[in-house]
Amino acid sequence: MVDFESVLARFCAAVEGNDGPGLAALFAPDGIYNDYLYGPFQGHEAIAKMLNNHFWGDAKDFRWQMIDPVCDGRVGYARYLFSFTSVMPAYPNRRVVLEGTSIFHFHPDGLIESYRETAHGAAAMSQLGVEPDRMAGKSRKWAEELLSREETAPHRQA
Repeated sequence: MVDFESVLARFCAAVEGNDGPGLAALFAPDGIYNDYLYGPFQGHEAIAKMLNNHFWGDAKDFRWQMIDPVCDGRVGYARYLFSFTSVMPAYPNRRVVLEGTSIFHFHPDGLIESYRETAHGAAAMSQLGVEPDRMAGKSRKWAEELLSREETAPHRQA
């Protein structure tokens, strides 16, 4: 059985501490981390680089709090609050607080098979000061990704 609380604690600590190898170790060798902003990263090396280069390349002072976790051993969900300070040249020193939901699928051996999230991305972009046209473009991309999933097929028809 998956000790979901332990996985969440290690997951958040790895992100907050810029521990790419520690985050990657929670995943199966071919596991996928699908970040709502940066997209999918598969395998230990790619996941570690995503954290080190993307997360910590664009921000600092991370805080990740998982709330109301539930897990049946195969699938786990947790609502979260996530915050960071931007180091991006276009948005320096902007503090952002984001709410979302983490969705974990576990391999039978207890490692993460896939991770994805839902997030209030527009709220984060607004806090950064992202220009409306760029926000609209990103929102279109998120809509396209949602509508491309097989599970949404019945919802696309009236």
